[in-house]
Amino acid sequence: MTTTSPPRSAALRFARAVLCAASAFLVLSPAAAHCGWRVSPARVFLDPGVKSSVVTVANEGDEKVNLQGKAVEWSQDREGNDVYQDTGDLVFFPRMLLLGKGEQKIIRAGMKIPAGNREKTYRLFLEEIPQARKSTGDTAQLTVAVKFGVPFFVKPLKEELKGELVSAALAKGIVRATVKNGGNTHFRISSISLRGTDAQGAETFTSKVDGWYLLADAVRSYSVPVPEGKCAGTAQIEIVVSTDAAVTLKRQLNVEKAQCLP
Repeated sequence: MTTTSPPRSAALRFARAVLCAASAFLVLSPAAAHCGWRVSPARVFLDPGVKSSVVTVANEGDEKVNLQGKAVEWSQDREGNDVYQDTGDLVFFPRMLLLGKGEQKIIRAGMKIPAGNREKTYRLFLEEIPQARKSTGDTAQLTVAVKFGVPFFVKPLKEELKGELVSAALAKGIVRATVKNGGNTHFRISSISLRGTDAQGAETFTSKVDGWYLLADAVRSYSVPVPEGKCAGTAQIEIVVSTDAAVTLKRQLNVEKAQCLP
């Protein structure tokens, strides 16, 4: 039995669609583009007393786009993982959009509840409904549904920003750092960086991982590996947690060789 591989153009289209789907949740720019359609703004902030906003969706691709929306309440569990629950607090219209080539439309969204002492967080998910495409010969046309969640932040009556690096330790050549948001409003961890130095203060390595949103009262742990072969010659490691707010957290770790062993 023989098998037929899809033509290069179809494979490339599929690869691009997978890449867009994988990156849809990572875009933090003011306007987020996803495989031909664009959402602006990519994040919505509602001050106390402001209950509504507008999100613009534009089709910048060559084919029509069909989108459906869903509103969810956004929280984080004890490990800092995102949790979504259906909600009626965030209402929006229209619930479905059909955009022709070059067309743009707006979604009106509003809150049914007032601001409180703690920030409320939601997401408005927009998901592309795959369009049926004709097959060419024995080659199936592959489609991937792209989904993007616009964050909605309903600011508290009085913002209290507070971040804490509650623990940091080195074991088996990996630094594990736990960050807590002790305030009543979110911040986004831009990165967790390590800088190693030897006993004379010379730099031995640098390493970094990207962060994510940390909602009010949430805790999240990060693991940052020391580059292979660099741990044993390192005497100290500086940990820096950078955020998009007025919060930068630092910690110094003294390194013992046993902490580098697997």
